[in-house]
Amino acid sequence: MRRKNLLTLLFAASFVTFLTACSGKKGTTQQKDKMEKDYPVTLMTLEPGHFHAALVQKSMYDEVNPRAYVYAPKGPELDQFLAFIDRFNHRADNPTTWEEVVYDKPDYLEKMLHDKPGNVVVLSGNNARKTEYILRSVEAGLNVYADKPMVITPEEYPRLVKAFDVAKEQGLLLYDIMTERFEITAVLQRELARLPYLFGKLVPGTPDDPSLVQESIHRFYKNVAGKPLIRPAWFFDVAQQGEGIVDVETHLVDLIMWGAFPDEAIPREAVSIEKARRWTTDLTPAQFETVTGLERWPAYLEKYVDDTLLKVYSNGEIVFRIHGIHARATVEWTYHTPETSDTHYSLMRGSRCELIISQKEPEGYHPTLYVKAAGGQEASSVEAALDRAMREAIVPKYPGVGYKKVKEGLWKITIPSRYDVGHEAHFRQVTENYLDYLLHGTMPAWEVPNMITKYWITTHALAMARQ
Repeated sequence: MRRKNLLTLLFAASFVTFLTACSGKKGTTQQKDKMEKDYPVTLMTLEPGHFHAALVQKSMYDEVNPRAYVYAPKGPELDQFLAFIDRFNHRADNPTTWEEVVYDKPDYLEKMLHDKPGNVVVLSGNNARKTEYILRSVEAGLNVYADKPMVITPEEYPRLVKAFDVAKEQGLLLYDIMTERFEITAVLQRELARLPYLFGKLVPGTPDDPSLVQESIHRFYKNVAGKPLIRPAWFFDVAQQGEGIVDVETHLVDLIMWGAFPDEAIPREAVSIEKARRWTTDLTPAQFETVTGLERWPAYLEKYVDDTLLKVYSNGEIVFRIHGIHARATVEWTYHTPETSDTHYSLMRGSRCELIISQKEPEGYHPTLYVKAAGGQEASSVEAALDRAMREAIVPKYPGVGYKKVKEGLWKITIPSRYDVGHEAHFRQVTENYLDYLLHGTMPAWEVPNMITKYWITTHALAMARQ
Protein backbone atom coordinates (compact mmCIF):
# COMPACT_ATOMS: atom_id res chain seq x y z
CA MET A 1 0.00 0.00 0.00
CA ARG A 2 1.46 3.35 -1.01
CA ARG A 3 1.72 5.45 2.13
CA LYS A 4 1.90 8.76 0.27
CA ASN A 5 -1.34 8.12 -1.63
CA LEU A 6 -3.10 6.83 1.45
CA LEU A 7 -2.21 9.81 3.63
CA THR A 8 -3.23 12.17 0.83
CA LEU A 9 -6.60 10.44 0.75
CA LEU A 10 -6.96 10.52 4.53
CA PHE A 11 -6.39 14.23 4.86
CA ALA A 12 -8.26 15.18 1.69
CA ALA A 13 -11.42 13.61 3.09
CA SER A 14 -11.37 16.02 6.02
CA PHE A 15 -12.05 18.99 3.69
CA VAL A 16 -15.20 17.57 2.11
CA THR A 17 -18.35 19.50 3.05
CA PHE A 18 -21.29 17.42 4.22
CA LEU A 19 -24.51 18.71 2.61
CA THR A 20 -27.14 20.29 4.82
CA ALA A 21 -29.79 17.76 3.82
CA CYS A 22 -28.59 15.48 6.61
CA SER A 23 -30.72 15.22 9.70
CA GLY A 24 -29.31 15.18 13.27
CA LYS A 25 -26.69 17.47 14.81
CA LYS A 26 -24.74 19.52 12.32
CA GLY A 27 -23.01 22.35 14.19
CA THR A 28 -21.70 25.48 12.50
CA THR A 29 -19.43 25.41 9.48
CA GLN A 30 -16.60 26.81 11.59
CA GLN A 31 -17.02 24.06 14.23
CA LYS A 32 -17.22 21.39 11.55
CA ASP A 33 -14.05 22.58 9.77
CA LYS A 34 -12.11 22.62 13.03
CA MET A 35 -13.23 19.13 14.07
CA GLU A 36 -12.52 17.53 10.71
CA LYS A 37 -9.21 19.25 10.00
CA ASP A 38 -7.78 17.98 13.28
CA TYR A 39 -8.34 14.27 12.62
CA PRO A 40 -6.96 12.00 9.89
CA VAL A 41 -9.84 9.50 10.23
CA THR A 42 -13.59 10.11 10.06
CA LEU A 43 -16.05 7.22 10.31
CA MET A 44 -19.14 6.65 8.19
CA THR A 45 -21.36 3.83 9.44
CA LEU A 46 -23.49 2.38 6.67
CA GLU A 47 -26.79 0.68 7.50
CA PRO A 48 -25.96 -0.48 11.06
CA GLY A 49 -28.15 -3.50 11.73
CA HIS A 50 -26.00 -5.31 14.29
CA PHE A 51 -24.85 -4.05 17.66
CA HIS A 52 -21.24 -4.72 16.61
CA ALA A 53 -21.43 -1.47 14.61
CA ALA A 54 -21.98 0.41 17.85
CA LEU A 55 -19.22 -1.48 19.67
CA VAL A 56 -16.67 -0.01 17.26
CA GLN A 57 -17.61 3.31 18.87
CA LYS A 58 -17.75 2.13 22.46
CA SER A 59 -14.36 3.84 22.87
CA MET A 60 -12.76 7.03 21.60
CA TYR A 61 -9.58 6.95 19.50
CA ASP A 62 -6.99 9.72 19.28
CA GLU A 63 -6.86 9.49 15.50
CA VAL A 64 -10.63 9.49 14.92
CA ASN A 65 -12.92 12.49 14.52
CA PRO A 66 -15.55 12.54 17.30
CA ARG A 67 -18.03 13.65 14.66
CA ALA A 68 -19.16 10.48 12.90
CA TYR A 69 -21.65 10.00 10.09
CA VAL A 70 -24.46 7.48 9.76
CA TYR A 71 -26.24 6.52 6.54
CA ALA A 72 -29.22 4.22 6.99
CA PRO A 73 -32.95 3.94 6.40
CA LYS A 74 -35.27 4.98 9.18
CA GLY A 75 -36.31 2.16 11.46
CA PRO A 76 -35.67 0.30 14.70
CA GLU A 77 -32.14 -0.77 13.73
CA LEU A 78 -30.99 2.82 13.23
CA ASP A 79 -32.75 3.80 16.45
CA GLN A 80 -31.02 1.00 18.34
CA PHE A 81 -27.60 2.03 16.98
CA LEU A 82 -28.11 5.65 18.04
CA ALA A 83 -29.39 4.52 21.45
CA PHE A 84 -26.17 2.54 21.98
CA ILE A 85 -24.05 5.59 21.09
CA ASP A 86 -26.12 7.79 23.38
CA ARG A 87 -25.65 5.28 26.19
CA PHE A 88 -21.88 5.29 25.66
CA ASN A 89 -21.87 9.11 25.69
CA HIS A 90 -23.78 9.29 28.97
CA ARG A 91 -22.29 6.43 30.96
CA ALA A 92 -20.75 7.37 34.30
CA ASP A 93 -17.43 5.63 33.71
CA ASN A 94 -15.26 7.10 30.93
CA PRO A 95 -18.08 8.41 28.71
CA THR A 96 -17.51 8.84 24.98
CA THR A 97 -18.05 12.13 23.12
CA TRP A 98 -19.40 11.02 19.74
CA GLU A 99 -21.51 13.39 17.67
CA GLU A 100 -23.55 11.45 15.14
CA VAL A 101 -24.65 13.15 11.93
CA VAL A 102 -27.46 11.07 10.47
CA TYR A 103 -28.80 10.81 6.94
CA ASP A 104 -31.87 8.55 6.84
CA LYS A 105 -33.46 9.16 3.43
CA PRO A 106 -34.03 6.26 0.99
CA ASP A 107 -30.99 7.26 -1.11
CA TYR A 108 -28.63 6.86 1.87
CA LEU A 109 -26.08 4.75 -0.05
CA GLU A 110 -25.82 7.09 -3.02
CA LYS A 111 -25.68 10.07 -0.66
CA MET A 112 -22.71 8.62 1.23
CA LEU A 113 -20.84 7.72 -1.96
CA HIS A 114 -21.45 11.20 -3.36
CA ASP A 115 -20.71 13.34 -0.28
CA LYS A 116 -17.97 11.26 1.35
CA PRO A 117 -17.63 13.34 4.55
CA GLY A 118 -15.40 10.64 5.99
CA ASN A 119 -12.81 8.17 4.74
CA VAL A 120 -13.64 4.88 6.54
CA VAL A 121 -16.90 2.99 5.98
CA VAL A 122 -17.97 0.81 8.92
CA LEU A 123 -20.20 -2.13 7.96
CA SER A 124 -22.06 -4.34 10.44
CA GLY A 125 -25.62 -5.42 9.82
CA ASN A 126 -27.79 -7.13 7.26
CA ASN A 127 -25.41 -9.11 5.03
CA ALA A 128 -27.56 -9.33 1.90
CA ARG A 129 -25.89 -6.32 0.24
CA LYS A 130 -22.67 -6.21 2.22
CA THR A 131 -20.40 -7.38 -0.61
CA GLU A 132 -22.00 -4.81 -2.91
CA TYR A 133 -21.48 -2.10 -0.27
CA ILE A 134 -17.82 -3.11 0.08
CA LEU A 135 -17.12 -2.96 -3.65
CA ARG A 136 -18.96 0.30 -4.23
CA SER A 137 -17.22 1.91 -1.26
CA VAL A 138 -13.70 1.08 -2.45
CA GLU A 139 -14.62 2.08 -6.00
CA ALA A 140 -15.55 5.46 -4.51
CA GLY A 141 -12.10 5.73 -2.91
CA LEU A 142 -13.16 4.82 0.64
CA ASN A 143 -11.47 2.50 3.12
CA VAL A 144 -13.71 -0.25 4.55
CA TYR A 145 -13.82 -1.77 8.03
CA ALA A 146 -16.33 -4.63 7.86
CA ASP A 147 -17.79 -6.99 10.40
CA LYS A 148 -17.86 -10.64 9.35
CA PRO A 149 -18.91 -12.05 6.99
CA MET A 150 -17.79 -10.01 4.00
CA VAL A 151 -19.63 -12.37 1.64
CA ILE A 152 -22.35 -14.98 2.18
CA THR A 153 -22.75 -16.77 -1.17
CA PRO A 154 -20.41 -18.36 -3.70
CA GLU A 155 -22.09 -16.23 -6.40
CA GLU A 156 -20.94 -13.02 -4.66
CA TYR A 157 -17.40 -14.22 -3.95
CA PRO A 158 -15.91 -12.87 -7.24
CA ARG A 159 -17.25 -9.44 -6.32
CA LEU A 160 -15.31 -9.56 -3.05
CA VAL A 161 -12.12 -10.56 -4.87
CA LYS A 162 -12.65 -7.62 -7.21
CA ALA A 163 -13.05 -5.32 -4.19
CA PHE A 164 -9.64 -6.40 -2.88
CA ASP A 165 -8.14 -5.76 -6.31
CA VAL A 166 -9.65 -2.26 -6.44
CA ALA A 167 -8.50 -1.51 -2.88
CA LYS A 168 -4.96 -2.51 -3.80
CA GLU A 169 -4.96 -0.37 -6.93
CA GLN A 170 -6.21 2.68 -5.03
CA GLY A 171 -4.08 2.21 -1.92
CA LEU A 172 -7.10 1.58 0.33
CA LEU A 173 -7.48 -0.62 3.37
CA LEU A 174 -10.23 -3.26 3.22
CA TYR A 175 -10.30 -5.30 6.41
CA ASP A 176 -12.64 -7.55 8.39
CA ILE A 177 -13.18 -7.46 12.15
CA MET A 178 -11.69 -10.63 13.65
CA THR A 179 -12.23 -10.06 17.37
CA GLU A 180 -11.58 -13.68 18.35
CA ARG A 181 -7.86 -13.23 17.67
CA PHE A 182 -7.72 -11.11 20.82
CA GLU A 183 -9.24 -13.69 23.19
CA ILE A 184 -6.37 -14.43 25.58
CA THR A 185 -6.70 -18.24 25.43
CA ALA A 186 -6.52 -18.11 21.61
CA VAL A 187 -3.49 -15.81 21.82
CA LEU A 188 -1.65 -18.13 24.21
CA GLN A 189 -2.60 -21.25 22.25
CA ARG A 190 -1.03 -19.66 19.17
CA GLU A 191 2.08 -18.63 21.11
CA LEU A 192 2.64 -22.11 22.55
CA ALA A 193 2.13 -23.77 19.17
CA ARG A 194 5.05 -21.75 17.81
CA LEU A 195 7.50 -23.47 20.20
CA PRO A 196 8.82 -26.71 18.62
CA TYR A 197 10.44 -27.89 21.84
CA LEU A 198 6.99 -27.92 23.47
CA PHE A 199 4.50 -28.46 20.65
CA GLY A 200 6.58 -30.36 18.12
CA LYS A 201 5.07 -30.24 14.64
CA LEU A 202 1.47 -30.33 13.50
CA VAL A 203 0.47 -33.89 12.75
CA PRO A 204 -1.51 -34.47 9.53
CA GLY A 205 -4.59 -36.04 11.12
CA THR A 206 -7.41 -37.49 9.03
CA PRO A 207 -10.82 -36.25 7.86
CA ASP A 208 -12.45 -38.12 10.75
CA ASP A 209 -9.77 -37.22 13.29
CA PRO A 210 -8.38 -33.81 12.29
CA SER A 211 -5.47 -32.11 14.01
CA LEU A 212 -7.05 -28.66 13.92
CA VAL A 213 -10.56 -28.26 15.32
CA GLN A 214 -12.73 -25.23 15.99
CA GLU A 215 -16.26 -25.71 17.34
CA SER A 216 -18.74 -23.05 18.39
CA ILE A 217 -22.25 -23.36 19.85
CA HIS A 218 -24.53 -20.32 20.01
CA ARG A 219 -28.01 -19.61 21.40
CA PHE A 220 -30.81 -17.74 19.65
CA TYR A 221 -32.34 -16.94 23.03
CA LYS A 222 -30.11 -14.93 25.35
CA ASN A 223 -30.76 -12.91 28.45
CA VAL A 224 -29.19 -9.47 28.58
CA ALA A 225 -29.65 -7.53 31.83
CA GLY A 226 -32.44 -9.92 32.78
CA LYS A 227 -34.36 -9.50 29.51
CA PRO A 228 -34.34 -11.55 26.29
CA LEU A 229 -32.12 -10.18 23.53
CA ILE A 230 -34.42 -9.06 20.71
CA ARG A 231 -33.16 -10.06 17.27
CA PRO A 232 -34.43 -8.65 13.96
CA ALA A 233 -36.59 -11.01 11.94
CA TRP A 234 -34.13 -10.94 9.03
CA PHE A 235 -31.55 -12.58 11.31
CA PHE A 236 -33.44 -15.83 10.61
CA ASP A 237 -33.42 -15.34 6.83
CA VAL A 238 -30.26 -16.93 5.45
CA ALA A 239 -30.59 -14.82 2.31
CA GLN A 240 -30.00 -11.76 4.50
CA GLN A 241 -27.93 -13.03 7.43
CA GLY A 242 -26.16 -15.87 5.68
CA GLU A 243 -26.12 -19.53 6.61
CA GLY A 244 -24.12 -20.58 9.63
CA ILE A 245 -21.48 -22.15 7.41
CA VAL A 246 -20.58 -18.70 5.99
CA ASP A 247 -21.41 -16.56 9.03
CA VAL A 248 -19.94 -17.57 12.41
CA GLU A 249 -17.86 -20.15 10.56
CA THR A 250 -15.76 -17.22 9.27
CA HIS A 251 -14.27 -16.74 12.74
CA LEU A 252 -13.52 -20.44 13.09
CA VAL A 253 -11.76 -20.79 9.75
CA ASP A 254 -9.83 -17.61 10.53
CA LEU A 255 -8.65 -18.97 13.90
CA ILE A 256 -7.42 -22.18 12.24
CA MET A 257 -5.41 -20.28 9.64
CA TRP A 258 -4.14 -17.58 12.03
CA GLY A 259 -3.30 -19.98 14.85
CA ALA A 260 -1.75 -22.90 13.02
CA PHE A 261 0.02 -21.00 10.23
CA PRO A 262 1.07 -17.73 11.89
CA ASP A 263 2.32 -14.91 9.68
CA GLU A 264 2.00 -17.09 6.58
CA ALA A 265 0.13 -16.18 3.42
CA ILE A 266 -2.02 -19.17 2.47
CA PRO A 267 -2.96 -19.23 -1.22
CA ARG A 268 -6.18 -20.90 -2.26
CA GLU A 269 -4.15 -23.60 -4.02
CA ALA A 270 -2.83 -24.75 -0.62
CA VAL A 271 -6.37 -25.57 0.54
CA SER A 272 -8.72 -28.40 -0.37
CA ILE A 273 -12.25 -28.84 0.96
CA GLU A 274 -12.94 -32.48 1.67
CA LYS A 275 -16.55 -32.34 2.79
CA ALA A 276 -19.15 -29.91 4.06
CA ARG A 277 -22.62 -30.23 5.51
CA ARG A 278 -25.42 -28.00 6.78
CA TRP A 279 -28.53 -28.55 8.84
CA THR A 280 -31.35 -26.55 10.36
CA THR A 281 -32.38 -25.34 13.78
CA ASP A 282 -36.17 -25.46 14.02
CA LEU A 283 -38.11 -22.75 15.86
CA THR A 284 -41.74 -22.83 16.95
CA PRO A 285 -43.93 -19.73 16.54
CA ALA A 286 -43.70 -19.13 20.29
CA GLN A 287 -39.91 -19.32 20.25
CA PHE A 288 -39.74 -16.94 17.30
CA GLU A 289 -41.97 -14.46 19.12
CA THR A 290 -39.75 -14.64 22.21
CA VAL A 291 -36.55 -13.82 20.37
CA THR A 292 -37.97 -11.22 17.93
CA GLY A 293 -40.98 -9.74 19.72
CA LEU A 294 -43.10 -10.47 16.63
CA GLU A 295 -46.36 -12.42 16.85
CA ARG A 296 -45.88 -13.96 13.40
CA TRP A 297 -43.02 -14.32 10.98
CA PRO A 298 -42.90 -11.97 8.01
CA ALA A 299 -43.76 -13.15 4.51
CA TYR A 300 -40.11 -13.47 3.44
CA LEU A 301 -39.60 -16.22 6.02
CA GLU A 302 -42.57 -18.32 4.83
CA LYS A 303 -40.37 -20.22 2.38
CA TYR A 304 -38.44 -21.65 5.34
CA VAL A 305 -41.57 -22.85 7.20
CA ASP A 306 -42.40 -26.55 7.25
CA ASP A 307 -45.77 -27.18 8.86
CA THR A 308 -45.47 -24.88 11.91
CA LEU A 309 -41.69 -24.85 12.28
CA LEU A 310 -39.30 -22.19 10.99
CA LYS A 311 -36.27 -24.09 9.68
CA VAL A 312 -33.09 -22.00 9.80
CA TYR A 313 -29.88 -23.24 8.14
CA SER A 314 -27.78 -21.85 10.95
CA ASN A 315 -25.57 -24.92 11.40
CA GLY A 316 -22.63 -26.07 9.33
CA GLU A 317 -19.42 -28.05 9.28
CA ILE A 318 -16.40 -27.86 6.97
CA VAL A 319 -13.62 -30.45 6.79
CA PHE A 320 -10.64 -29.19 4.82
CA ARG A 321 -6.87 -29.43 4.47
CA ILE A 322 -4.21 -26.72 4.56
CA HIS A 323 -0.76 -27.85 3.39
CA GLY A 324 -1.89 -31.42 4.02
CA ILE A 325 -3.04 -30.78 7.62
CA HIS A 326 -6.65 -31.82 8.25
CA ALA A 327 -8.95 -29.29 9.91
CA ARG A 328 -12.61 -29.13 10.93
CA ALA A 329 -14.74 -26.09 11.71
CA THR A 330 -18.25 -26.57 13.13
CA VAL A 331 -20.89 -24.03 14.13
CA GLU A 332 -24.21 -24.88 15.74
CA TRP A 333 -27.14 -22.79 16.97
CA THR A 334 -29.77 -23.92 19.45
CA TYR A 335 -32.84 -22.06 20.70
CA HIS A 336 -31.56 -21.85 24.26
CA THR A 337 -30.33 -23.84 27.18
CA PRO A 338 -31.16 -22.00 30.39
CA GLU A 339 -28.20 -23.28 32.35
CA THR A 340 -25.55 -22.65 29.68
CA SER A 341 -24.08 -19.91 27.53
CA ASP A 342 -22.33 -19.90 24.15
CA THR A 343 -19.46 -22.39 24.12
CA HIS A 344 -16.21 -22.78 22.21
CA TYR A 345 -13.80 -25.66 21.71
CA SER A 346 -10.40 -25.54 19.99
CA LEU A 347 -7.77 -28.22 19.37
CA MET A 348 -4.27 -27.98 17.94
CA ARG A 349 -2.55 -31.38 17.85
CA GLY A 350 1.24 -31.42 17.78
CA SER A 351 3.67 -34.32 17.81
CA ARG A 352 4.73 -33.52 21.40
CA CYS A 353 1.54 -32.10 22.94
CA GLU A 354 -2.02 -31.01 22.27
CA LEU A 355 -3.27 -27.50 22.99
CA ILE A 356 -6.96 -27.46 23.91
CA ILE A 357 -9.38 -24.63 24.67
CA SER A 358 -12.58 -25.76 26.37
CA GLN A 359 -15.55 -23.66 27.50
CA LYS A 360 -17.98 -26.16 28.93
CA GLU A 361 -19.56 -26.98 32.27
CA PRO A 362 -16.33 -28.19 33.99
CA GLU A 363 -14.78 -24.79 33.15
CA GLY A 364 -17.86 -22.89 34.32
CA TYR A 365 -18.45 -21.93 30.67
CA HIS A 366 -15.30 -19.82 30.76
CA PRO A 367 -12.63 -20.34 28.06
CA THR A 368 -9.79 -22.40 29.55
CA LEU A 369 -6.52 -23.46 27.91
CA TYR A 370 -4.99 -26.87 28.57
CA VAL A 371 -1.74 -28.54 27.55
CA LYS A 372 -1.96 -32.33 27.13
CA ALA A 373 0.99 -34.65 26.50
CA ALA A 374 0.69 -36.36 23.12
CA GLY A 375 0.51 -40.13 22.95
CA GLY A 376 3.92 -41.72 23.41
CA GLN A 377 5.41 -38.62 25.11
CA GLU A 378 6.65 -38.74 28.70
CA ALA A 379 4.68 -36.40 30.93
CA SER A 380 7.82 -35.24 32.73
CA SER A 381 9.47 -34.24 29.46
CA VAL A 382 6.42 -32.26 28.32
CA GLU A 383 6.16 -30.53 31.70
CA ALA A 384 9.83 -29.53 31.54
CA ALA A 385 9.22 -28.04 28.08
CA LEU A 386 6.11 -26.22 29.36
CA ASP A 387 8.09 -24.77 32.24
CA ARG A 388 10.73 -23.53 29.80
CA ALA A 389 8.05 -22.05 27.55
CA MET A 390 6.60 -20.11 30.44
CA ARG A 391 9.97 -18.73 31.54
CA GLU A 392 11.37 -17.88 28.13
CA ALA A 393 8.41 -17.09 25.87
CA ILE A 394 5.17 -16.46 27.75
CA VAL A 395 5.82 -14.69 31.05
CA PRO A 396 8.10 -12.01 29.52
CA LYS A 397 5.19 -11.01 27.25
CA TYR A 398 2.30 -11.89 29.58
CA PRO A 399 3.44 -11.46 33.19
CA GLY A 400 1.50 -13.52 35.68
CA VAL A 401 0.54 -16.35 33.32
CA GLY A 402 1.42 -19.78 34.71
CA TYR A 403 0.28 -23.38 34.77
CA LYS A 404 -0.81 -26.06 37.18
CA LYS A 405 -1.07 -29.80 36.92
CA VAL A 406 -4.58 -31.20 36.57
CA LYS A 407 -3.55 -34.85 36.36
CA GLU A 408 -0.72 -36.87 34.89
CA GLY A 409 -0.01 -35.52 31.41
CA LEU A 410 -2.51 -32.64 31.61
CA TRP A 411 -1.89 -29.03 32.68
CA LYS A 412 -4.13 -25.99 32.90
CA ILE A 413 -2.77 -22.58 31.88
CA THR A 414 -3.55 -20.08 34.64
CA ILE A 415 -4.35 -16.59 33.37
CA PRO A 416 -4.76 -13.46 35.52
CA SER A 417 -8.19 -11.84 35.22
CA ARG A 418 -6.68 -8.62 33.83
CA TYR A 419 -6.14 -10.40 30.51
CA ASP A 420 -9.76 -11.52 30.33
CA VAL A 421 -11.18 -8.25 28.98
CA GLY A 422 -14.29 -9.72 27.33
CA HIS A 423 -15.77 -9.73 23.84
CA GLU A 424 -16.80 -6.07 23.74
CA ALA A 425 -13.30 -4.86 24.63
CA HIS A 426 -11.90 -6.86 21.72
CA PHE A 427 -13.59 -4.38 19.37
CA ARG A 428 -11.34 -1.61 20.65
CA GLN A 429 -8.28 -3.84 20.22
CA VAL A 430 -9.03 -4.83 16.63
CA THR A 431 -10.02 -1.25 15.76
CA GLU A 432 -6.72 0.06 17.12
CA ASN A 433 -4.97 -2.47 14.87
CA TYR A 434 -6.96 -1.27 11.88
CA LEU A 435 -6.14 2.38 12.61
CA ASP A 436 -2.46 1.56 12.95
CA TYR A 437 -2.46 -0.20 9.57
CA LEU A 438 -4.43 2.65 8.01
CA LEU A 439 -2.28 5.51 9.26
CA HIS A 440 1.03 3.80 8.54
CA GLY A 441 -0.08 2.70 5.10
CA THR A 442 0.89 -0.92 5.57
CA MET A 443 -0.15 -4.16 7.24
CA PRO A 444 1.17 -7.74 7.40
CA ALA A 445 1.59 -9.14 3.89
CA TRP A 446 -0.41 -12.27 4.75
CA GLU A 447 -3.63 -10.52 5.80
CA VAL A 448 -5.23 -9.87 2.40
CA PRO A 449 -4.30 -13.24 0.81
CA ASN A 450 -5.70 -15.01 3.85
CA MET A 451 -8.95 -13.04 3.81
CA ILE A 452 -9.40 -14.01 0.16
CA THR A 453 -8.67 -17.68 0.95
CA LYS A 454 -10.81 -17.68 4.09
CA TYR A 455 -13.91 -16.52 2.22
CA TRP A 456 -13.19 -18.95 -0.60
CA ILE A 457 -13.31 -21.75 1.97
CA THR A 458 -16.62 -20.67 3.51
CA THR A 459 -18.47 -19.86 0.28
CA HIS A 460 -17.28 -22.90 -1.62
CA ALA A 461 -18.07 -25.12 1.37
CA LEU A 462 -21.61 -23.71 1.24
CA ALA A 463 -21.86 -24.66 -2.42
CA MET A 464 -20.65 -28.16 -1.60
CA ALA A 465 -23.08 -28.50 1.35
CA ARG A 466 -26.03 -27.43 -0.78
CA GLN A 467 -25.33 -30.30 -3.16
